[in-house]
Amino acid sequence: MDKLFDFGMTWQLLGYPFVLTALLAAAVLGLVAGMLGPLIVMRRMSFAVHGTSELAFTGAAAALLVGVGVEYGALAGAVLAALLLGLLGGRESERDSVIGAILSFGLGLGVLLLWFYPGRTGNKFGILVGQIVSIQTTNLIVLVAAAVVVLLVLGVIYRPLLFASVDPHVAAARGVPARLLSVVFAVLVGVATALGVQIVGALLVVALMVTPAAAAVRLTASPWRATVLAVVFAEVAALGGIVLSLAPGAPVSAFVTAISFLIYLICRFVAYRRDSARVGRQLKDAGSVPVVIDNDAARGRGGRPSPRSIGT
Repeated sequence: MDKLFDFGMTWQLLGYPFVLTALLAAAVLGLVAGMLGPLIVMRRMSFAVHGTSELAFTGAAAALLVGVGVEYGALAGAVLAALLLGLLGGRESERDSVIGAILSFGLGLGVLLLWFYPGRTGNKFGILVGQIVSIQTTNLIVLVAAAVVVLLVLGVIYRPLLFASVDPHVAAARGVPARLLSVVFAVLVGVATALGVQIVGALLVVALMVTPAAAAVRLTASPWRATVLAVVFAEVAALGGIVLSLAPGAPVSAFVTAISFLIYLICRFVAYRRDSARVGRQLKDAGSVPVVIDNDAARGRGGRPSPRSIGT
């Protein structure tokens, strides 16, 4: 526990190249997660992110077994999961069952692939909970390139996707290709999920993809402000998690999830206080409005007087 507050050790480790690489990778992941997060929450895709991460885990385990880069395997597995979710989960009534089926299959297959892997146990554990020492320059290049593609595609489809997310029926009536947008967005989420496997692990990547955005939407109903807040929250969780994990040498995901959850609790508390204050002001204003009797309306309803507030 003392190592957790060893700031001298933390400062020393911050000078190592692999730590700087991991911080840069986390910053890129935080940006992508924050941009996608509010749309994920708005479209109720949190469970889909978890299902996608299980296939990313399966792909990463397969890549580890055959000796190729884990990031490539995670990317392939996540994109495959996204396509399956987009194609098989078209009906909202079937979506949860499709995600559950894909999730269980991916997790079971991934465990089997890890059992076949003869290498170090640390590599297996790193896929599940993240391992910043495994992030090399080549991994960072792939991550940045994939992030740029995700953000560019998101920029192209953002307005119609937001329209289809807010009011899908009106968007469909206006000719917005909602089904195609759903598949494309699912692929973007899959790519972003795969980017987080090496940093926070396949099991806990949802802490960056969903929790910061869930906190942001508690504070504002504006999609733009929610996106900005989600990016800030995701960056704080990702970078803060890495910095706190350095001295004790603990898994990054433990600190990332803790910071994300703490931000979420604070945002819920702030939203609760704000809503309570608003309700109190409304009740106070309502109590100060004088009431008059509308005699004409009273006679029209069998002689029973009806209170009517002035100005309504």
